[in-house]
Amino acid sequence: MSIETDIKQTKFKNPYQRVAINLLYTTNWLSNSQACLLKPYDLTPQQYNVLRILRGQHPKPVRVNDIIERMLDKMSNASRLVDKLLAKGYVRRTECPSDRRAVDVVVTDEGLTILLELDNMQEEWESQLKRLTEEEASTLSDLLDRLRGSSAAEEGQCPSVEE
Repeated sequence: MSIETDIKQTKFKNPYQRVAINLLYTTNWLSNSQACLLKPYDLTPQQYNVLRILRGQHPKPVRVNDIIERMLDKMSNASRLVDKLLAKGYVRRTECPSDRRAVDVVVTDEGLTILLELDNMQEEWESQLKRLTEEEASTLSDLLDRLRGSSAAEEGQCPSVEE
């Protein structure tokens, strides 16, 4: 299927408008698909992202500010996400010994167990991307990196529009 078929639009102003809309549509398609995968676990994609960040640093604690820097969705409220994961028993929060204003977060054994369960499901979820060959997936990823430029937009700032 094409983006034109999916959104029932026959014309775009130019290829750049088409690719922008296609990227947004595809991002939402992937996000909705992942949300369905996580729903039985009462997790949002953002909470899952935080758990994965914490697992990557386990057993070392991670400061909330460091979580924010690594999150896929920069608009998420990491403190609120940590609070929700704390209530579910998936993370533990402690005062940072070197900076009393900072908070350290560590994934719990229960959080690691949930992540282990989700790993297999995530692998199955990613299989929908196998409509592309490995070479095509690498090329697409490289093109997306190039589109964004060498680094992500500054946190909290909108990218400037060059005229």
